[in-house]
Amino acid sequence: IVNQKGGVGKTTTTQNLGYALSRKGKKVLLIDFDPQSSLTVCLGYDDTDSLPYTIATLMQMEMEDESLPEEHSEYVQTYRNEKEQVSYDFIPCSMELSAIEVSLVNAVCREGVLKNVLAELQAAYDYIIIDCSPSLGMLTINALVAAQAVIIPVTPEYLSAKGLEILLRNILRVKRKINPALEIEGILFTMFRDRIRLAHTVEDLVRNTYDAAIPIYDTRIPYSVRSGEAVICKQSVIEYESGNQVSVAYEALANEVLAKEVLEHEADTE
Repeated sequence: IVNQKGGVGKTTTTQNLGYALSRKGKKVLLIDFDPQSSLTVCLGYDDTDSLPYTIATLMQMEMEDESLPEEHSEYVQTYRNEKEQVSYDFIPCSMELSAIEVSLVNAVCREGVLKNVLAELQAAYDYIIIDCSPSLGMLTINALVAAQAVIIPVTPEYLSAKGLEILLRNILRVKRKINPALEIEGILFTMFRDRIRLAHTVEDLVRNTYDAAIPIYDTRIPYSVRSGEAVICKQSVIEYESGNQVSVAYEALANEVLAKEVLEHEADTE
């Protein structure tokens, strides 16, 4: 989940898409890959510096050629909703990740550190979702090299849409030079206010500019104060208020993601 612009709903999308996919029986791992650690806080860990293992710890071990702990449970946390019997795994983050980004400059195979960390975990999950930092630095490059697909959240504002050009150029550069398997899964409109004319104007602009070359999700995530309230309660919006328009939208997004998986599987079979 990537966009160099902050405040477009990357963390909210990561948390709610992960929950929705888990609710549908998929095995999901979330990665907090933003030094601000917003996803980690949303999942109930306010004191991120006290965590024994974070994604920063694992990347440091990888750069120093140290073996990761044999038991995944030592560094993979589990979030559970006992009432709905839904659970998913996640790897938390801390501010230490900022120092790791600086260290990556001199690291061997610096673009592939995260990919190497996640290599042995991939077989255990149907989906690994990475919540990227709002930048186009080495952390985001690492995420793009590790990923198979990219979801780009975009708010219906002119500056948000304008920044797409730079982001897409960087994604295509990574695809061409380092990770040929990388695909753009889709552009996702977030914080959409249906009654505001500007929202529709920007949506039309994006669709007219990119729709022929890049998938754009039919689902639009609406704006709602419930998203902020859910964060305070350390829950996804789906848990906080399942009938809310945002919850319904994220369930619909999960269905779109799963539908594409089915189509890709059928294409591979043929």
